Amino acid sequence: MDTRDLSAKKIHEGLKEKAFSATEVTRAYLDQIARHNGELNVFLDVYEESATEAAQKVDEKIAAGGEVQPMTGVPVATKDNILIDGEKATAGSKMLENYTATYDAGVVKKLKQQGAVFLGKTNMDEFAMGSSNENSAFGLVRNPHDLTRVPGGSSGGSAAAVAAHMAPLSLGSDTGGSIRQPAHFCGVVGFKPTYGAVSRSGLIALASSLDQIGPFANTVEDAAWLFAGISGRDPYDNTSREYSYDPQTLQDMEKYRGMTIGLPDEYFIPGTEEVVAKNIQAVIKSYESLGVQFKRVSLPHTKYALSTYYIIQPAEASSNLARFDGVRYGRFVEDGQSLRDIYVGTKSAGFGAEAKRRILLGTFVLSSGYYDAYYKKAVEAKEYITEDFTKAFQTVDAILAPTAPTPAFKLGEKVDDPMQMYLSDIFTIPANLAGIPAISIPSRENDSLLPIGFQLMGPKWKDADILGLGHLYQSA
Repeated sequence: MDTRDLSAKKIHEGLKEKAFSATEVTRAYLDQIARHNGELNVFLDVYEESATEAAQKVDEKIAAGGEVQPMTGVPVATKDNILIDGEKATAGSKMLENYTATYDAGVVKKLKQQGAVFLGKTNMDEFAMGSSNENSAFGLVRNPHDLTRVPGGSSGGSAAAVAAHMAPLSLGSDTGGSIRQPAHFCGVVGFKPTYGAVSRSGLIALASSLDQIGPFANTVEDAAWLFAGISGRDPYDNTSREYSYDPQTLQDMEKYRGMTIGLPDEYFIPGTEEVVAKNIQAVIKSYESLGVQFKRVSLPHTKYALSTYYIIQPAEASSNLARFDGVRYGRFVEDGQSLRDIYVGTKSAGFGAEAKRRILLGTFVLSSGYYDAYYKKAVEAKEYITEDFTKAFQTVDAILAPTAPTPAFKLGEKVDDPMQMYLSDIFTIPANLAGIPAISIPSRENDSLLPIGFQLMGPKWKDADILGLGHLYQSA
């Protein structure tokens, strides 16, 4: 069985028709992981035994006439900041190198109830801080399309797993573009749902007001089915709400053909590589040929998004990561006699350079005398950015923009230049600040040797619309 010929939809249909077994499917993906993980470093942990057992249970259920739900028997890879009971969860950090989860994340619990098969944990930038997956304490991840290039971050392992056909679906987290940017770099679909549409319970927190779990897949349709399986209210996450998504709405092609997409002036800027800019124009022409209308819109406060994000995100990270002090949580280093010595020794040994940089920055902007000057103003700017989107969506159904200014860059190219690294998320950050749904879709017009994607953003709770527009493009 060749995993390159499979999708989540094909697996579901094959299991229903008993064309193959869940055990055969799982074995095929485990073999693909064994063949390629050595060179790509995608998986930190592979659940060969438990995945095989889960697949066998699915086969027994099907043989007994049990229901085959869309996620039943479908293998899923999971970013290593999403908890699975009894399995390690490192968040890509030495600080949690030996931590074993004691409960399932909300999304994992839902997928287990539907019979999904978990293949293992994927590599990531430490505590989801990074745009290249070079910040992992357990080695960098390579892009399956070009081993000399980054897969993007921080969910680079999850994106690369799908791109390398090691999994038909994977879960990542998106705080400032950490699903969409690696999807763009790896040539797969990456979807960040509306903030609150998917539970964050069991997600190791980075910035709680921005974090969102979402799917990777090779098609919008597969991503939509996974989103349907994980969305909705969770009593363990008070920011989540009742939300029901029906993937069958993807088939309402006439509805999506009649939509109007906005083109924001602020996203078509100097610094975007020509191959990306040309690709966006080709995507626009494709949509126009399908009957979709376009309209210019303005998001004037977008110019403040990057600065706003790199105040709010480090501030919340500083607060969230303070718990990893070696006393109750995280690695313990006995260094000296005082409590201060233990704290310094533990955090110095446990956190990597990028994590330390952002913790220090976040602590500074929250400190006495600087809170009003930085953090308070950033929160106010966030509201202006959100209002820009609200006004734009009064006249358009969705917004189209580049996902990132460049294709995947070389390993090591930006690792010593934090500012250049942060700029790779310039087009994805505003959606997180506004809490709106956004998706990156690989372009079929792309004639570059490297993958290039485009981004669709929609109003809050209109996830179905951007998924539908994405499916319309892929189905054409």
